[in-house]
Amino acid sequence: MHIGAHLSSSGGIHTAVDRAEAIGADSLQVFTQSPRTWRQTNHDPETFDRFRERRQEAGLHGVLCHALYLCNFAAPNDEIYEKSVAALRSTMEIACAIDADGVVVHVGSHLGEGLDKGLERVVPALEQVLELCSDTTWLLMENSAGAGGTIGRSIDELAVIYDRLDGHPRLGICLDSCHLYVSGVDVTDRAALDACLGEVDATIGLDRLRALHVNDSAAPLGSNRDRHANIGEGLLGEDLGVFLSHPKLQGLPAVLEVAGPEKRGPDANEVRKAKEIRERALART
Repeated sequence: MHIGAHLSSSGGIHTAVDRAEAIGADSLQVFTQSPRTWRQTNHDPETFDRFRERRQEAGLHGVLCHALYLCNFAAPNDEIYEKSVAALRSTMEIACAIDADGVVVHVGSHLGEGLDKGLERVVPALEQVLELCSDTTWLLMENSAGAGGTIGRSIDELAVIYDRLDGHPRLGICLDSCHLYVSGVDVTDRAALDACLGEVDATIGLDRLRALHVNDSAAPLGSNRDRHANIGEGLLGEDLGVFLSHPKLQGLPAVLEVAGPEKRGPDANEVRKAKEIRERALART
């Protein structure tokens, strides 16, 4: 398992690799533009070359780009829908330019219109973006915490989308430890996690599980509340090791998306804590 972090790319996308190296991260996730606006960043193409060079120098084992949180591919509003598709296309183009391993995306919310109506919007949107993928850079659907009308709250819902997209060869998934927990999968219990991964294998295939998000949870099991906590400080605590040490999750980029002690994102201490929890869990097996 290659434990890393979601880090800033301020100053040029290549600078995120410097930040990853500085905190001992073995993998990296970035936004390709400001997550708070639809306006796309005008990247200097030279920074893409520099990113690829620095990745090799730093020895990063996984690089992910995360789509904007503003995106909603199930949105009934045409303006939001079109902006979402345009933003994801842009993210995928940049991800391919830096040879990222995947673009992680939240499918969105049907906003009360119902799952079937939502999927009528989601499927053609993702089809467009899958056409832009490379053999290296996949589109990865992330499981949601399950609040409101969000789509992808369960492995079953992700599998429905996967099937509707005919199991596209560059379509995969990313599992978030906190989102699993608050959607009712107790990732601190080996049997429950075994069952979850068994469902992934039966419906989508474990070969399509390409990345992990590692977050402690500030909200209870099954609460459907997306509240990340710093590593070891939430309800998962030391038992996050069950997730981190699971044999079927090894070899994957595992990215922290926690606030950190000063709410500036993950730091070296958060990465260290995650690695140590994993090591202690492995020693107990």
